[in-house]
Amino acid sequence: MFDIITGMIAGGGAFGVLVLMLVENLFPPIPSELVMPLAGFLAAQGKLSPLAVVAAGTAGSVLGALFWYWLGRAIGPVRFLALVDRYGRWLTLTRPETLAAIHWFERHGRAAVFFGRMVPGVRTLISIPAGLAGMPFLPFLLFTCAGSLIWVSGLTLAGYLLQAQYDRVHVLLDPATTVIIVVVVVVYLWRLLRRR
Repeated sequence: MFDIITGMIAGGGAFGVLVLMLVENLFPPIPSELVMPLAGFLAAQGKLSPLAVVAAGTAGSVLGALFWYWLGRAIGPVRFLALVDRYGRWLTLTRPETLAAIHWFERHGRAAVFFGRMVPGVRTLISIPAGLAGMPFLPFLLFTCAGSLIWVSGLTLAGYLLQAQYDRVHVLLDPATTVIIVVVVVVYLWRLLRRR
């Protein structure tokens, strides 16, 4: 995967960064923690414009988030509640919990979207409840852009400053991502077993 990422950035430039960040938001196995620092490293070498890298990375990230947002809007709370009624045991959700979560998101959705865009493992998923809760499009777009811009800029700057050691960014962030995923899996299994 590393060779594919480096080849796309080296050959595609800022457009390659945009495509990779779009795909990263659709299929999370491609880590932004590797894409953006590598692009920052290439920018430090003068092969890419730092501003173009940040703009392309942010645009790709936002486009990917929009896909999940519109999917959430298309499903809507009524259909999602029907799924919860039918498959709630496997989703570890009940109708009252789902309604409470939707109401919570209606009150705190802007902060959730903004900060969620900077949390590995949550970045992609946060767009779905925003769509389900019917968060207005313009606030969603604004807070998604702001959170994505901060995340992308930070990773690009890290690669720019570390230069040839840009891969250390991925190494340092990887344990945090692993911990988040493990916690999510453990909570899911605990809720699943508790409902039995």
